[in-house]
Amino acid sequence: MALIALAADKGAPGVTTAAVALSAVWPRRALLAEVDTGGGDLVYRGVSTDGGPLDPNTGLLSLAATARRGLAAEQLWDHAQRLGGGLEILVGLGNAEQSAGLAGQWDTLGRAFATLGDSPHPQLAADVIADCGRVGPEAASVALFPHAALVLLVARGEPGQIARVRDRAAALSARLHGGQRGMAQLAQPLIGVLLIAEAQGAAKVASQVNDMLVASRAGAQVLGVIAYDPAGAEQLAGRRRGRVEKSLLVRSVRKVAADLHQQYGAAWAGGAPQPSQPAGTGSAAPTAALGSAAPYAAPPSPAVSGQRVPPPAAASPVPPPAPADLGQPAAPAPPVPGHAPQAQPPQARPQSEPLPQQHQPQQVRQERTQRIRAVGARPLPAAPAPLPGGEGAAP
Repeated sequence: MALIALAADKGAPGVTTAAVALSAVWPRRALLAEVDTGGGDLVYRGVSTDGGPLDPNTGLLSLAATARRGLAAEQLWDHAQRLGGGLEILVGLGNAEQSAGLAGQWDTLGRAFATLGDSPHPQLAADVIADCGRVGPEAASVALFPHAALVLLVARGEPGQIARVRDRAAALSARLHGGQRGMAQLAQPLIGVLLIAEAQGAAKVASQVNDMLVASRAGAQVLGVIAYDPAGAEQLAGRRRGRVEKSLLVRSVRKVAADLHQQYGAAWAGGAPQPSQPAGTGSAAPTAALGSAAPYAAPPSPAVSGQRVPPPAAASPVPPPAPADLGQPAAPAPPVPGHAPQAQPPQARPQSEPLPQQHQPQQVRQERTQRIRAVGARPLPAAPAPLPGGEGAAP
């Protein structure tokens, strides 16, 4: 399993929204970690399983105190909280000043995040999806990136943001991969771009941006497109009523999660991820139909429940499909030169192919729907959450 870090270069393109949605629909058990050095947001709008506010003193702030004496990956669960619906989170700092208390500990945190999935206790294993917020040359949270399997830079499909994400990707590639610029897409961590774009014509935009990244040797590639859906983002934040699980935003994030898991899930289970497509091909990453069913996976394990749950079967990596307009079925992947396609029996289904939605166990579908619905459709707490470190903090 893996650490997946989401970040942005400038502005507010929607890193937290993307991280929350990706964690809620992730095919395997996931822990959402708010590691933005500017402070977290979920503590002020999240509701715990008992309907009360989250504890601002239990999260990254308390974890920092523990990490000074050494940190085992399983100890992350001692500082995690669960939202109504089951999403497990590590709430972030209260403000930017508190990030000084984590000086020198980011490497320790990154190692714990990356190894949580390798816990010898299956009921404690999980992928970690980290919301790193905005990062720059001096961002301390960049120290997490060498431990990540995947670094996703979130950007909107606007010329200014695309230029910035290109430059940030090149800087991160030089910092993380050194002189391996020609091999950056084969090195760990893989640097990818998540575009926030209008559904209409999104595949064309993704293809153009990906070609630009390849031509500029930025060491990154487009790995998915999230639909620009302000109404869905409002629903996910709990500021607007509606069936958030049916929103264009969540449906597009579900497609991104399915593609990432299908391409890299098997490699993450066995070690460092290996991309299924070499650098320099110039083809865009998967940006196919919204609303496609995520591949089958076992339902998330309860945190520290004591119940052994067998780990889900990892899917074999497959080449990404050719880009298609969001909302339209993806075209089949072209044959790889020099490799003859393997014949399949008329009724056979490859093991790595995701099961159709109607063939997924009803319990799995219901739990994922409940998880994403509870994130966005919950009522806001009647009283504001106590400030971190204050006298009104929850015990």
